[in-house]
Parts: sequence; structure tokens; C-alpha cells
Amino acid sequence: MRLYHHPISSNSRRVMMAAIHLDVQLDLTEISLMDAGDRRRLAELNPNGMLPVLQDGKFILWESCAIMQYLADTTAGGAALYPRDPAQRADVNRWMLWACQHFAPAISVLTWENIWKGMTGGGARDPLEVARGTYDLTRHAAVLDRHLRAHAWVAGDALSLADFALAAPLMYTQQARLPLDGYIHLAAWHARIRQLPAWRQTEKHLDLETNGALV
Repeated sequence: MRLYHHPISSNSRRVMMAAIHLDVQLDLTEISLMDAGDRRRLAELNPNGMLPVLQDGKFILWESCAIMQYLADTTAGGAALYPRDPAQRADVNRWMLWACQHFAPAISVLTWENIWKGMTGGGARDPLEVARGTYDLTRHAAVLDRHLRAHAWVAGDALSLADFALAAPLMYTQQARLPLDGYIHLAAWHARIRQLPAWRQTEKHLDLETNGALV
């Protein structure tokens, strides 16, 4: 299987963490969204022009959470991260969808305004957008923090794909000035995530000076 990705893309990192934890060996092709040739190549694989993309033979799959689910479903031991029990799987799905629909979009507003906008020549920070991202993120962070008050991991009693889906967008917490101080249960969970080999192995490739993909 081949993964088209970029190491500074949080969506790519979701998939890489799942693959590392599952011990799935992927052939990696790095795609830079700052390169016109790479963008054309990516558009042939994903009409949305976004990363990551998985190619498994003739099967092409985009959307990071769908790729994570596919890797778990096609890997021995994948049920540890993505349970087969319908209720347990629905719980994991619930948080993965919540991550994509609510948590990550709020973070992306702040990563764009505080990091990528200036790096890509997009102009000055927009205070209204920063305020919008801050409002949305603090609202959603409060939901996650309350949930984690009684849970070590997001779904069920063990690490799952939901944890990777939610943790990856937090890779730029300091650089993007994410307003997460005071969410002690979220912080404790994030600290547990940062101790995982999958997080550490993907973190060592992080380089904000790289002119590559956007989150």
C-alpha cells in the first residue's frame, strides 16, 4: 500500500500514527501542496486536492479517518484500535466524526491564522477569524474535557482510532496558540498520547520551516 502524504499535515499524521501502531508498512510518497506538479499529481488521485491518499492496488481511498478505518479492518489485530462490536465501533466512529466535524475545523482556523497564513503569503492575521476559531475551539474543548474527566481514552477503556483522530490536529498547539489552558483532563489525555511510540515517531519529522502541505 502506498500513502501520499506530507509530514507537516495533521491529517496525514493521523494515518501515520495508526499505521505505526498497527505495524502496517506503507510505501510513502511525499506530496507538497506548494509544488504545482505535485498538486496536479494529487488531483489525479483525489478530486479534492487534499492529503492524505491511500493507494492499495487499484483501490484509491481519500479522507484520513476512512483510511485509518481501512487499515484497521485489513490488518491482523486491527480490532484493538477499531472494535468489531457494533456499539463499541459506533462509539469510536462518533468521536472520529466529531473530530472531523467540530474539533479539527476549529483548530484549523487558528493554525491557518497563526501559522500558515503568514508562511504562504496569505496576509496578516484576521482578528475576527481568530475570535471565531477561539470561540469554537474552547466550546468543543470543554466537551472533550468533560468527557475525559471519567475516561483515560476517548472511546471505551483503551486506545482507539478516535484518539489518533483527535490528537493529530493538536500537533501545533504552541505554534498556533491554541487556547487550551485550563482543560486539565484534555491535557492529561494529550500527555498520554505524546508518550506513545506512534506520536514520537511522527513528531521527529515535524519541521515548520518546511514549505509543504497545509494541515
